[in-house]
Amino acid sequence: MQYFEREPGSPTNSQNHPAKSADLSGTPVIWRGGLPGQIGDGMLLVLSGPSGAGKGTLGQRLLQDDPSFRFSVSCTTRKAREGERHGIHYYFQTEDEFAGNVSRKLFLEHATVHGHRYGTLREHVMEKVSRGLNVLLDIDPQGARSVMEAEPSAVSVFILPPSYEELANRLHTRNTDDPAEIARRLTNARGEIAQMYLYKYIIINDDVDLAYDKLKAIIAAEKHRSIRYCPTIPER
Repeated sequence: MQYFEREPGSPTNSQNHPAKSADLSGTPVIWRGGLPGQIGDGMLLVLSGPSGAGKGTLGQRLLQDDPSFRFSVSCTTRKAREGERHGIHYYFQTEDEFAGNVSRKLFLEHATVHGHRYGTLREHVMEKVSRGLNVLLDIDPQGARSVMEAEPSAVSVFILPPSYEELANRLHTRNTDDPAEIARRLTNARGEIAQMYLYKYIIINDDVDLAYDKLKAIIAAEKHRSIRYCPTIPER
């Protein structure tokens, strides 16, 4: 038997009830969501790990390969790096703008990391998830812990480097930070790695292709959880 997933955010009326839905050939359609006839929540995927572990690379590959995912653009008070664009990579904000968002409780999570402030706008994330879209959060461990506490159903994945030596090599070769910033990130990495047990999944990124295969396997399994996957079985 052949199955299909419904388009995220598609309407749920009497004509689209899973018990009756089918493609043009009469093949039943699988609806994402926990109950027949309702739009289930999408997946909130939290990718985290120390700077240089490779979570950004894995996240970009996922966004390129899986059209069901949307990237959550975070806010930050740090300066834009070469090639970064406002509203695409981050929302670059002043300290006053960021503080205003905090006072209005607009953030799902916010934290000060490596001397800069970062935050995820709650409405931007939860509106998509409530429509059945999958959302990728690529965030630091401090922010990830806040999201996991606020949203226990989030799929949390911690990305580990194969060694501290390799982590240092990656931070030096990407040429985005000065030596003092690299030293601070390496110091913070030990404390971040010590809390990896808080996550649902852990991937060692010693080979990016193998690490990505493991990430895809996690996502495939999570997509088939009953809160997101509700197949209809025909009589014949």
